[in-house]
Amino acid sequence: MKFEIACRTLGSMDISRRVASLKPSVTIAFMNRAKTMKAAGKDVLSFAAGEPDFDTPQPIKDAAIKAMQAGQTKYMPTFGDPETRSVLAKKLREENCIPGLTGDDITISSGGKHSLFNLCQCLFDDVKPGEQPMEAVIPVPAWVSYAPLVELAGGKVVEVPTTVETGFKASAAQIKAAITPRTRLLILNSPSNPCGTMYSPDELKAIGRVCAEAAASIAPNLIILSDELYEKITYGGIPHFSIGSMPEVAERTITMNGLSKAYGMTGWRIGYTGMPGAFGRKFTQAMSAYQGQQTTNLPAFLYPAIRTAILECGPQVEVMRQAFAKRAELINRLLGTLPGVTTARATGAFYAFPNVSAHFGKTSKGGRVIKSAMDMSEALLEENLVAFVPGEDFGGCGGQHVRISFACSEKQIEAGIGRFGEFLNGLR
Repeated sequence: MKFEIACRTLGSMDISRRVASLKPSVTIAFMNRAKTMKAAGKDVLSFAAGEPDFDTPQPIKDAAIKAMQAGQTKYMPTFGDPETRSVLAKKLREENCIPGLTGDDITISSGGKHSLFNLCQCLFDDVKPGEQPMEAVIPVPAWVSYAPLVELAGGKVVEVPTTVETGFKASAAQIKAAITPRTRLLILNSPSNPCGTMYSPDELKAIGRVCAEAAASIAPNLIILSDELYEKITYGGIPHFSIGSMPEVAERTITMNGLSKAYGMTGWRIGYTGMPGAFGRKFTQAMSAYQGQQTTNLPAFLYPAIRTAILECGPQVEVMRQAFAKRAELINRLLGTLPGVTTARATGAFYAFPNVSAHFGKTSKGGRVIKSAMDMSEALLEENLVAFVPGEDFGGCGGQHVRISFACSEKQIEAGIGRFGEFLNGLR
């Protein structure tokens, strides 16, 4: 009897509300479904994962192996050795033109998502009775993890809508209108996941000026987070620009980057941030205290690999960039031939984000009524064995779109978009 009572008590227990309210990543869900179907012998063509199909360059792997063999396997300082942090600071100073950065202004974490989680925890507070939450302004559609990680930290998301017609870019006027005295963070992502487009330098400078004006008047606590994870994957004639290089906002901009995308190192889990100035030093110390109670440091033998990637592997990165440029040209052309599909030309990262809402209300050959991007993605995967990511969880107009990652071969792109065309032509 006591055992039965104990079991009933366990069954009534629950996990925390903040975690229970979290939605699983739709990107990971479709990626895993595609892998499961493929493992079962189905000829699935997956465009779900935001992961380069290139292997990590050999010099990077060799640096990690050499360090491991030399015994570099012990605890390290929270953000790694001073040499690696100095290399990253120099990269941001000289390549991104962010002034004043030193190694002491660099944080190294277990991937860009970990960096984002940590910085949100350091910038937002839990709401006290009678208080309003601090806000994060996010142009949408946007990466699926921005909003949940802001909300987990106690912040409130303020969406700034964009459309395919604007290239999924928010204007300076829109950003200005969204900023309030409660604004703590503005998140910018260029090149963009999921949209595959990027802001021009002039567009970012206009947004920077708006932020400087707002910080001097209504929003003194405003911080800009510039997510530049895809900075080296550009091919549309738009030069990459770091908003943190603007003197007006340099000391209130966190530049977030990592080695996952440009260097084919997604599984290595290396992300970093840089922020100069007095608050930047305070922010870095807070990140260190938080990470010190959490994961501490990366594996010690990864730090030489980071230095090797930054200092020696520019040629390999350029080979990958040129391949993505060819794939972007191909997918831009193929999507332009599909009925009822509108898309912004991919200019950075490795994503296309076409609007497919012209087909809502139709029925697939398998009998599924297509009422949403989720319905379309489900039917496309089950009936034509093509895995896209439905756009609902990216926010804003995302529910009218699907995300297509073209981090795969040109042959797969041609076959996958061909199947997509067959699916669309079969709708009634």
